[in-house]
Amino acid sequence: MPISPEEPQDIHFMRRALALTRRGLGLSSPNPAVGAVVVAGGRVVGQGWHAKAGEPHAEVHALRQSGPLAQGATIYVTLEPCHHAGRTPPCTKAILAAGITRVVYGASDPNPRVAGGGGRFLAEQGLGVTPGVLAQACEWEHRFFIIHVTTGRPHVILKTAATMDGKTASTTGHSRWVTGGASRRFVHRVRGWVDAIMVGAGTALTDDPQLTCRLKGKPNPLRVVVDSKLRLPVTSKVIDPAQEPGCLVACLQDAPEDKAQRLAEAGAQVLRLPADEQGRVDLAALMDELGARGVTSLLAEGGAGLAWSLLNGGLVNEVMYFFAPKLVGGASAPGMVGGPGLDRMDMAWTLSRPMVRHFGDDVMLWSKTLG
Repeated sequence: MPISPEEPQDIHFMRRALALTRRGLGLSSPNPAVGAVVVAGGRVVGQGWHAKAGEPHAEVHALRQSGPLAQGATIYVTLEPCHHAGRTPPCTKAILAAGITRVVYGASDPNPRVAGGGGRFLAEQGLGVTPGVLAQACEWEHRFFIIHVTTGRPHVILKTAATMDGKTASTTGHSRWVTGGASRRFVHRVRGWVDAIMVGAGTALTDDPQLTCRLKGKPNPLRVVVDSKLRLPVTSKVIDPAQEPGCLVACLQDAPEDKAQRLAEAGAQVLRLPADEQGRVDLAALMDELGARGVTSLLAEGGAGLAWSLLNGGLVNEVMYFFAPKLVGGASAPGMVGGPGLDRMDMAWTLSRPMVRHFGDDVMLWSKTLG
């Protein structure tokens, strides 16, 4: 279906719909946090967002709020309306039943099983259908869903905090705190967006983190520790079975059975995986397993070694690098990405032009990975 020229009014109302998506972010997974507005006579008469998987989609909420005013109106949706039955009926049927005469959507449905089905069906029923309005912005808001449905793996955000000379800790390993409170509060917002958060065994042993989200109304992510030999103590805060949805420890297939048993008794899930070429947990296999479990997004907060392994495996989709206006020096102080490094500058992983955000005195560079 060809993309129509974007009209100012369509852009205005799609921006309204985009703002609504953020209300469901972190709550609707594995479904996308779609936003929708119904417009009649140039004004919004109904709006909605997808608040939880299994509950009505954004379009249905917006149509219910509109009531009879939906007759002859236009609906703006950030993602192409679904035309297949899942845990809820297809939104295309609700749109038809409400008497909507025009549908404007941003991102096309990337699901290979249903791609293009919703817009095409509605056009065949005689509705005006305008796809691709603010498509890039809508695709960005739905990036977790898009990556998951097209690859079967979670969208991975690599987050690192460092001093301005690139150190994530001092030469003694002391790292609390590199950045200020405003940066750390934003990271908790990100934890509230994602389905899972991951660290390596080194970070878990050194920092003994909880890896929870401390924002009211936001669920905790699944806590994932990559621990090849099961060095994690059963007293680690990250295990805490009272903090749903729990902790998963990924280890090698030959990791000690007695340690696995003790971790399981403490409340952790132990997942045995094959080794990669370096003899560590195969992170690609881990991403496949997490994706199969419905994890659409993951925040990697581990150290330099984990960062290297994820980047080297082509598993990173997005990076958030926080820089604090501090200098600590030290040739042996840990940096942001470890591993053997790349031989040539033209082999470097390239990123999109970063968005720049300020949190107190700190600066965050936020980019997508390009290759």
